[in-house]
Amino acid sequence: MDRRDFIKFGGAGAALMAASPKGFPYHEESVNWRGFRFSYYVELPVDQGQARLWLPMPWDEDNTYQRSVPGIWNGKPDKAAIQKVGGGQSAFVAEWRGKAPRTVTVSTIIKTADRHAHLDAAKKGSKAALPKNVLGWLKPTKRISTDGIVRSTAQAATKGASSPLEEARAIYDWVVENVRYDQNIRGCGQGDPKAMLQSGRLSGRSADFSALFVALCRASGVPARELYGIRVDDSELFKSLGVYGDVSRGQHCRAEFYVGGAGWVPVNPSDVRRAVEMEGLPLSDPKIVKLRDTLFGTSEMNWFVFNYGDEVSLPGSSNGSVPFFAFPEAELGSKKRDSLDPVTFSYRIESRELVGTGVKF
Repeated sequence: MDRRDFIKFGGAGAALMAASPKGFPYHEESVNWRGFRFSYYVELPVDQGQARLWLPMPWDEDNTYQRSVPGIWNGKPDKAAIQKVGGGQSAFVAEWRGKAPRTVTVSTIIKTADRHAHLDAAKKGSKAALPKNVLGWLKPTKRISTDGIVRSTAQAATKGASSPLEEARAIYDWVVENVRYDQNIRGCGQGDPKAMLQSGRLSGRSADFSALFVALCRASGVPARELYGIRVDDSELFKSLGVYGDVSRGQHCRAEFYVGGAGWVPVNPSDVRRAVEMEGLPLSDPKIVKLRDTLFGTSEMNWFVFNYGDEVSLPGSSNGSVPFFAFPEAELGSKKRDSLDPVTFSYRIESRELVGTGVKF
């Protein structure tokens, strides 16, 4: 990609930013759209056999809070394409066979707007029949169990709740009050709620807490799913909830549940506990109490969604599926690179906010 190509790409991003919002089926409002240039810079060793690379790309179905343009890439892999993998996730997939430099840059333009679900509408329509395309988000998966200790925990957490919305809020509160954010855990955690409950050690990070919320919701008959993505900007809520520029370690998992009248409702129990840990504030602090209420039904979009994946199969991989697809993945020969260590992998992920037709540095 030369400078002229990049200027064309920037122009596509500017056109996207200027586009008028489309009509969407669920009752959410989106205002103050912001645009970002999101880029991967990857360099793999050339002396360890065939190399394969998979990079998660933004969810490519426009909605009320996120839009994107098709990504572009620069490098000399033997094969490369942006394609669907696993359950429909978008990914950049590349392969090198010879001794040529194994470097590639992949960039795209993302547009985001804060989410605001209409919980008043949910209160009125929460007992409506679920659409057929939502029913799949009630099913258990390899990681998301809905029986045994998960079901009994869900029953205890939702005791006294009389509607799906009340059940979801009770589960959200239970997760916030019972887990502990552990900044020493690598990546986003393992996302295995049954193992967490069985061990009694409810410490973890975003994938752990989002999976726990989702499992308890599904066990209660409330459709729910995890959203894997990455932070791309500073937060207006707490400094610890944002990152800008080098976002190589900005991967973050959120969740959402479905309720009649409002559709998909965003929740983010992990960032409540992250703020408690990183800001050194108790759960009872007024700022945390406000954050806790804010992150049930709204979502600060200094972050965007890669996918909703669970046990994602990467085409051509020698190592089977990954539990979720939020980090760059690579193999040299059949040996997997450490996706959670950008330095030794090696990769850099960068976010730059678009201002007009330029970029804010």
